[in-house]
Order: sequence, then structure tokens, then C-alpha cells
Amino acid sequence: MSTSPPPSSSRASASSRVSVLDLAPVLPVVVVDDPADAVPLARALVAGGLPAIEVTLRTRGALDAVRAISAEVPGAVVGVGTVITPTQVSESVAAGARFLVSPGWTDMLLRAMRESGVPFLPGVSTASEVVGLLERGVREMKFFPADAAGGTAYLKSLAGPLPQARFCPTGGVGPVNAPEYLALPNVGCVGGTWMLPADAVAARDWARIEGLAREAAGLRNHPPAANTSAQM
Repeated sequence: MSTSPPPSSSRASASSRVSVLDLAPVLPVVVVDDPADAVPLARALVAGGLPAIEVTLRTRGALDAVRAISAEVPGAVVGVGTVITPTQVSESVAAGARFLVSPGWTDMLLRAMRESGVPFLPGVSTASEVVGLLERGVREMKFFPADAAGGTAYLKSLAGPLPQARFCPTGGVGPVNAPEYLALPNVGCVGGTWMLPADAVAARDWARIEGLAREAAGLRNHPPAANTSAQM
């Protein structure tokens, strides 16, 4: 899934033309309760080395947050997550989404995401769903819920018969077990929320979030721990 700016945008950069899976080892999964926090939060993540940001459609202000980030944080590659209907696809793209993420997929949703013109990560949790997407020409996917669906052991088992598929595991992924996921050949990045602790967001402690983002951005270089405990 490669990203490119909307035709009317002048924000093109080298990073915007590569796969979202390759922009950074971690894709922050953001729930925005107050749209006023969107821009400083996004700036903190970008400053910490996490330019790709998934704003989930879990709050009423989500699309307002996407509009603000798109307009005011040029270093961010902002996308929309929890996309489950064609209407949400069109609304997200109109708000400025540079990519789309869904927890699962249907042919109707997949058609809408294709027609949107922006890259997308449809969600999968079984081998059959992966094969179905490969048949339809989709090779980059969200593996969700990662921990509950089998974690690294399951992804390892998929790598042999389905090496062409690449994943962003999300759900039960945290700083302890993220390196184990990132060490897999079929994982491009992981999704998570641990760099956005609720107390730091509530206190608007953007410096703390920037620091956590910087630690997350360096996780690909960390060896997997012997024992992992999933966090989200």
C-alpha cells in the first residue's frame, strides 16, 4: 500500500510515495475525543518519528481531527481507521485521509476503498481472508485482532504458504512484544496505542507523547524479548 498526496495537494514528499507499512515501525492508532488536541498530538508523533497516523472513527470529532491534521501538520501522513462502510470511505477521503484501515472486509467495502483512489489496509484474521484478498490483488493488510487471532505464531505459519502477503498487526501489541512482530518477514509495521497514554493526552503532555513516539520509532532495532506480554 503506497501513499501519495491528493491531486490538489502540494505536500508530496519521498516518504509519501512509499508504503504506509514502511514509513515507520509503528502506526499510532489514535482516538480523538477533542478535535482541538489533534494537531498538537500529531505534531508530537511526527516529531518523535512516527509520521503515519491512523485516526479511528470511534468519536464524533474524528473527521474534524483528520481535516485539522491534514491542513496543519505537513509532516504527517494521516489516515482513517475503523472504516466499515462505503459512506465512511468517501467521507474519510473528503476529510483528507491519505490511507484507509478497516477491521475486516467485504467485497462492497473493498470496491469502495479501491474506487477511493487512496491506499488501504483491509483487516484479516484468517488464512481464508488473506487468500481472498490475494485473489483480488491486495497484498498489504491489517492483521486484527493480532494477539487474539494467534499473534506471531499465526503470522509465522502464514509466511510459508503466503509469502506475498504483508501485514500490520494491531490489537494486543505493545512495546514488549512489538519487536517480536517486527522481526517477522511478513510484517511491515505494527499498530498500537501505547505511545498515547490516556493520562498524557488528558494532560496535553505532548512532550511525553513525543518521547514515547521516539521510543516506538526505534523498536525495529530492538531484539525480540524472550517472554512477551501483549499490551494495547
